[in-house]
Amino acid sequence: MSAESPALRKIIHVDMDAFYASVEQRDDPSLRGLPLAVGGSRERGVVAAASYEARRFGVRSAMPSAQAIRLCPNLVFREPRFAAYRAVSQQIRAIFHDYAEKVEPLALDEAYLDVSQDRKGIGSATRIAELIRARIKAETGLTASAGVSYNKFLAKLASDHLKPDGLCVIRPGEGARFVAVLPVRRFHGIGPRGAEKMAKLGIATGADLRARDIAFLRQHFGAQADYLYRAARGIDLREVSSHHARKSLGGERTFDRDIASGPGLREALDSIIAIVWTRIEGAGARGRTLTLKLRLSDFSAHARARSLPRPIANRESFAALAHDLLAEVLPLPLAVRLMGLTLSSFDDEAPATADAGQLALF
Repeated sequence: MSAESPALRKIIHVDMDAFYASVEQRDDPSLRGLPLAVGGSRERGVVAAASYEARRFGVRSAMPSAQAIRLCPNLVFREPRFAAYRAVSQQIRAIFHDYAEKVEPLALDEAYLDVSQDRKGIGSATRIAELIRARIKAETGLTASAGVSYNKFLAKLASDHLKPDGLCVIRPGEGARFVAVLPVRRFHGIGPRGAEKMAKLGIATGADLRARDIAFLRQHFGAQADYLYRAARGIDLREVSSHHARKSLGGERTFDRDIASGPGLREALDSIIAIVWTRIEGAGARGRTLTLKLRLSDFSAHARARSLPRPIANRESFAALAHDLLAEVLPLPLAVRLMGLTLSSFDDEAPATADAGQLALF
């Protein structure tokens, strides 16, 4: 049995193209063809989403507005309209469920579908992806990219391969070859600093990663080693879960340069607050526990969390609590290379028990 043979399925990953920005351009024709940023403002804030016209200038999500304007002086800003985005997302998910029983949404704009046993008896995952993309275009006026493969890892790689408005298929037996030529930065979970660390170890592509044995990967990457070992071989045994309950929602940022000063950390935290709250609003989520994650320059990981009796109601309360958590740990013994925020304890879940009075190691 080959390394790629376990749990072969027919998986589609659908990812809407520049979703928030595309909805804005659809609903306001005057914005079409213009470089557009959703979220924040020209004066302050952070880009939550960027149109493809803006991306050509280097504008990306999570980028401070001031930096985005330097790259693209004619950038147009629009406040997000989450009710509109959720309404379109519901339309798209209804289309998914016409073809697949197992649908696992990852966000408003993307989902996995297991069509190993599709509802319409079509039999071809590629044909189903084509039909889904055509229906999304016809019913919403928006474009979607799709990846088709035999596991979730490869399907997600494939959906990003020919963006925007693309369809990429990775067939059984092709996964390892497809992964081999990819830069490791394309692997989900490997950020800029992770790729930089790999480059220092002589790892630039999937083939380079596959050439390292599991002992080497565990020595240098710890708990991530098993994932990297399988990913380099195009292996992913995870199932599409239609009953996956969201336990948390957040985001993190690895800095280009480590930040040591209190003002610098507070400014960086503001950018993370903007992005994470946008995701929270987009998901319509409300939680009671906020966790601040820090990774210091020596790679040690720390967390500070607080649980409230009621869900955090608005951005102002969310931001105030986040800054309180940061204030409790300052000054830090070393500079910070990564910072993140996570909201949890949704709905009727019990509050997280990580309301530690002391800085805790992950």
